[in-house]
Order: sequence, then structure tokens, then C-alpha cells
Amino acid sequence: MPRRARLAVAGVPQHIIQRGNNRNACFFDDEDYELYLHLLADLSGRHGCRVHAFVLMTNHVHILLKPRAETGASTLMRDLGQDMSRG
Repeated sequence: MPRRARLAVAGVPQHIIQRGNNRNACFFDDEDYELYLHLLADLSGRHGCRVHAFVLMTNHVHILLKPRAETGASTLMRDLGQDMSRG
């Protein structure tokens, strides 16, 4: 059964959790963390999202952000995942 669509409202903060595949590690060294933070800063501006807080753990990430548009958070996370996979 497919999951229900998330409720996304512009201007309302969202808590986003991103986990590694099968809860495996997402970050392997300091450069991985630095790249993620660089991309998060760049893409949040491009997608109109204000990042209020974040926690980068070895195998998952928590982000609290407020998108200006309904699709801001989803497109930010899509692009962030794609850019991280390219390395």
C-alpha cells in the first residue's frame, strides 16, 4: 500500500528526517558532512526554505525548515539527495 501524501503548507515549519538506505551510514568522513552542509545552505536559498535547525548523525539527518512555497521542502530534499549521491 502506498504511503499517504504529506501535508505541505507554505510558511509552516516542517521537521524532516532523512535516513540512510536500510539505516546504513550516510556520512563516512568529515568531507561528507561538509558537502551536505554546503549543499543544504545553497539549495535552501534556491528553493526558498529557511533552515532553523539541523542535526547530522552518522546514519540520519534531522532538519527543521520553513518553506515559502508548498513544494519547497520536497524539491530541496530531492535535489539534496541527488547532489549527495553524485558526490
